[in-house]
Amino acid sequence: MNKIQAEINELNSQIQALQQERATLTQNHIASLVEAYRRQARENPEIAAELKGIDDLLAKLTEGIAFLEQQKQQKQAQLNSSLTFSQRLAQQQQELEAAKKVAEIHAQRVNELAQELAEEIKLLKACADELSPMYWQVYYKPFITGFKTISVPHVRSDGEVWTIVNRIV
Repeated sequence: MNKIQAEINELNSQIQALQQERATLTQNHIASLVEAYRRQARENPEIAAELKGIDDLLAKLTEGIAFLEQQKQQKQAQLNSSLTFSQRLAQQQQELEAAKKVAEIHAQRVNELAQELAEEIKLLKACADELSPMYWQVYYKPFITGFKTISVPHVRSDGEVWTIVNRIV
């Protein structure tokens, strides 16, 4: 952005220099001289050529100023675009930080629920361990199976990437 601003400042100084040169050429005393030359140019071809040179120079200065003004506008638009991009990026970063805080709350809640669920599963397993011998005697089958593969989710983070893992209870 500093480079673009420097280019805009340089274009402004060039425009100012050309405008001063044009103003110098078009001041009143020079304008009256030009009018005198024009009258004489009708009679003298040499003066007509000089007058055409002055008119051409004024036209080129005007064109040069217009060209530099256009370049300046392009650089200003480029600068505004990069500022807009920077502003959008800053806004997205703020939104991201707010969303991360919400996600952290949910992750903490998931971990709390997982801890509660793990405790409930352990209590259920204790009940099953106690009931299973009697259940076998009455129904000839196990009361509850699958305790070796029971897992609960757990959210963890290395600071940048979050991972949900299953912890076996």
